[in-house]
Amino acid sequence: MKKPASSLALGAHLRRLRKARGWSQQVLADVADVTKKTIYRLETGQTSPTLDVLVCLAEGLEMPLRELVDFALPEPLV
Repeated sequence: MKKPASSLALGAHLRRLRKARGWSQQVLADVADVTKKTIYRLETGQTSPTLDVLVCLAEGLEMPLRELVDFALPEPLV
């Protein structure tokens, strides 16, 4: 994984979006047509999503893809 901090930031953002709706990982997986394991791996930063998965998540969350990927990246260590 080339940018683990980015994966962690996306995972935290996805978790916030999911919890704001009061959804479990299973509910998000069902509406996005992905597996619960995929949601878990994304939220914990274990994997980076493909474009297809991002599109499925955006559709499941009923938001533009741009909004899904609009999250703050961690500051680089200097």
